[in-house]
Amino acid sequence: MKRLRIYVSFIFLSIAFLMSCTENSRAKKFGGTAKLEVPCNQRVTNITWKGEELWYSTLPMEENYVPQTHNFREESSFGLFEGNYLLIETKCN
Repeated sequence: MKRLRIYVSFIFLSIAFLMSCTENSRAKKFGGTAKLEVPCNQRVTNITWKGEELWYSTLPMEENYVPQTHNFREESSFGLFEGNYLLIETKCN
């Protein structure tokens, strides 16, 4: 019975830890996919991480620009916990 309580406590704490992480942190540390919708009529020019925060720069879209989805992904040494971040551009009228 004591062992069961320890396992249940461990599972509960693990779930609580994962839920307290931001989407940025989860994608970066534990893998998976996170999405970010870039503000309307802005196009992505650069993206990087600074600690746990995702930084990206944008410029206004030209009239004939076709919005894109940028796939920013991690290639880890051991192939574990590879994260994927999608930046989705949109054009608003």
